[in-house]
Amino acid sequence: MRLDDVIFILKALPLFRRVEPEALRLLAFSATRRQLRAGDILFRKGDLSDGGFLVLDGEIVLDAADDGAPSPHVFRAGTLIGQAALFAPIDRPATGLAREPSQLLVFTRELVARVLDAHPRSALALRDAVADEARRLSGTLSKLAI
Repeated sequence: MRLDDVIFILKALPLFRRVEPEALRLLAFSATRRQLRAGDILFRKGDLSDGGFLVLDGEIVLDAADDGAPSPHVFRAGTLIGQAALFAPIDRPATGLAREPSQLLVFTRELVARVLDAHPRSALALRDAVADEARRLSGTLSKLAI
């Protein structure tokens, strides 16, 4: 997949929609690629995260019960796994496993921090996107409260 294709995919994600093109280019260029075979484990439930993953090709499933049962949480090409892990270390809430041969980009927290340090306007845009998502989540949760 070409660099411009990866930038196009990133720009389509709500988190990166407002990020400057040069910051996206640097992020896409600097990320590492990872290939998985069907059945390979991306991470295990309880592992401490060190970043997130953009699925370029294939399918990754999340198994929260960590029992191999079919999962409704399927990530396909163009989806981001571990958005919060881009900014903070968190325990993985589920095991991630390749359902089929898959190609991913790995965005470490260190890489994201370097790109944002170099592009302060993009850092503000990401902060705003995360704040918008937190407000949406808070609104959804408040509707569930009894």
